[in-house]
Order: sequence, then C-alpha cells, then structure tokens
Amino acid sequence: MWSEAARSSPGTASALSLIPGHSGLQNLLILIGIHASLKFNKIPSPSTGHTAPQHDGTTTKLYLITSHGFSYHCYAHDTQLMLSFPSSDTQVCNRISACLTDISSWMTAHHLKLNPSKTELLFIPSTTGPHRDLAISFGNSLITPTEDARSLGVILDGQLSFSAHIANLTRSCRFLLYNIRGIRPFLFQEATQLLVQSLVISRLDYCNSLLAGLPLRAIRPLQLVQNAAARLIFNLPKFTHVTPLLRSLHWLPVVAHIRFKTLMLAYKAKNGPAPHYLMAMVKSRAVPRALRASSTAPPSLRTHGRQASRLFSVLAPRWWNELPLGVRTAESLAVFKRRLKTHLFMKHLSTSTGPLFGQCLSSWVDPAFFNKIMPDHILQQSQHHGYVGEGSGY
Repeated sequence: MWSEAARSSPGTASALSLIPGHSGLQNLLILIGIHASLKFNKIPSPSTGHTAPQHDGTTTKLYLITSHGFSYHCYAHDTQLMLSFPSSDTQVCNRISACLTDISSWMTAHHLKLNPSKTELLFIPSTTGPHRDLAISFGNSLITPTEDARSLGVILDGQLSFSAHIANLTRSCRFLLYNIRGIRPFLFQEATQLLVQSLVISRLDYCNSLLAGLPLRAIRPLQLVQNAAARLIFNLPKFTHVTPLLRSLHWLPVVAHIRFKTLMLAYKAKNGPAPHYLMAMVKSRAVPRALRASSTAPPSLRTHGRQASRLFSVLAPRWWNELPLGVRTAESLAVFKRRLKTHLFMKHLSTSTGPLFGQCLSSWVDPAFFNKIMPDHILQQSQHHGYVGEGSGY
C-alpha cells in the first residue's frame, strides 16, 4: 500500500510509481547521461575498499554504483543513476560526489573518460519536504539541477507535469505535418496515410502511457495534432469535423490510446509477462468467503488510494474494473488487445449510430464479441445495411 503522502500528490505519483523502491515521502535525484559502457568483471571501489564478485558480461552487477546506494539504468553508451533520500539527509551531495569520483577513477583505469558537460541532474522533490538547492562538485565542474532533462526521448521535469515534453512533441509534429502538406498534391491518399502514421502518429504513441491521469487541457495539444493529421490524409479544410475521419482511419483519440496502453500494461501485470515492480502494484481482489455469486463474479483488481491519484497502482485497477466482462476475461493478450480497442472505439467514437460506424468496425472486430457488447438498435441497423451478422464476412 502507498502511504497517504504518496497518494495525495497527483502531480508526481504516476512516473515515480514506476521507479522501484521509491516513496512519495522522499526526494528523488536522477543523474542522466553518464557516458560510458559499464561492462566489466571486477570493480574496486576506492572509497569503500570493497571488491565486487566476478560475473560474465551479460549478468554483471554494477557494484561500484550500488555500493553508494544508487539505483541505475544502463544503456548502450550512457547510464542513469537514481537516488531516493529523505529531506533530512544533509550528506546527499557528498554521496553523489563520491560516487562520481569512483566512477571517474574506474573509467580512467579502463581508458575511458566521464564527461561532466553531458551529465544532467534532475531533482524531483517529495510531497512533504521543501525544495532544496543542490550543487554537486565534481573535479573542476559544478553540476546543478536542471528544470528538465531528456531520457530516452521523453522530457522529464521536476513536477512530472510533462508540459515541456508535450510542447516539444507538438512542435516537432506540426513541423512534420507542414512539410508533408507541401508535397500532399503529389501523393495518393494511401501514401499520405503511410507517411503520416510513420512520422507523426508514431511520435504521439511513443511512451504516451506516462501521460495517464493528466488533465484533458494538458492532452489537448496532442489531440489537435492528431486532428490535423487526419485532415491532411483526406486533404480536407482546417475546420472539417474530425470524428468521421478517425473512424475511417481506425484511430483512437489520444486520451483513449493512453488508456489503451495503460490497460495493456495492467493485463500484462495481472497475467504476465511484466516487470516485477508492475506486477506488485496490481493485485486481484479476493473474496473473503465463499459467496453464491463467486463463480460468476467478473475478475476485478483491488483498488486503493485516492481516485484523483496518477499512481499506476490506482489508475490501472480503476480503469480495469470499468471494462466489460468480455474484455477482462480475454484468454490471451492478442484477444484482449482486439477487444479492448473495440470497446474504446465504441466508447469514444460512437456518437453516430449510422451505417458508417458498423462499416468501420466490420474490418477488424471479433464478430462474437461485437454481437455480445453492441447495443441492439445499432446491431440491427448494421445488419440491415449488411455490415454485421452471419453471411456478411464479419
């Protein structure tokens, strides 16, 4: 269970909940961009005097980093260090400096060099402690916290509002749409759709589950980009109604696609495979005693925390329990993915009950599931037009 202070922060809970072992009661420091390839067999630590046990190249533990109490993420050419500490800790700057000094000494011994100019320090304050001005001295350089830092293409800020990331993403997508519009008269509609989906929509979908729980006003710039992309594919004016276009393209709105990605993580956390720290956040709700309806009760997840929280452990169970029974009882990930998209498509884009809606669904929805969850009046109208039902190829 998350503590009351951690649950009460809707601004910082979502992303911090994905960091193993972190609590909202503690500050978090992230060092981004320590450039080196940290694959080794034996690492002496000058400050602690300990020596790490030997491992092969694929299962090496970064003993030098963990001996200072840091967590880490390693990539091809750089490493990210993470340190969670209480507000009362006054030696945090010395601990970071000692860790960087040990890493620099090891790199020098292995003909590598640590570049302080490419190292960024991001400070995420706790929900209860005051903001602290940190300055890390390393050699002749002084590393100070930045307002935002880029990690794997996502711009993180101290409040985890992702406002800088959304602004940067919107700007880059608008630039791409502007360039595609310049050559739109020379492209067929299919070629334009392929170009827009590969260059623009793929950017909107990248790591969008981090935006789960943000207010609609924060997501609106991304939705406007998707609307402009749909109009560009069909070569329509600026103020054309976009809902029929999204139906025809089989595109979920941005908010729905964020929920789609989050629920996909919830399914993997509940049924596997998923990282262990995600599986620990999602627990099935157990009936305390045998009831008459226990055998027919829909599978649900245990909910805890405040409804306004952006914690994955709060959002995922709440959204999961709102799904229809036919979606939650999917026997495989592929079936769950198809049924979930059908459910979200009908929920967000079913304002029209005309034959166009049934025609859009008829190309990619499981017919048995469609007949089970589709309202009767829409189903009868779709069958009348030949889009759904037996003998229609659905």
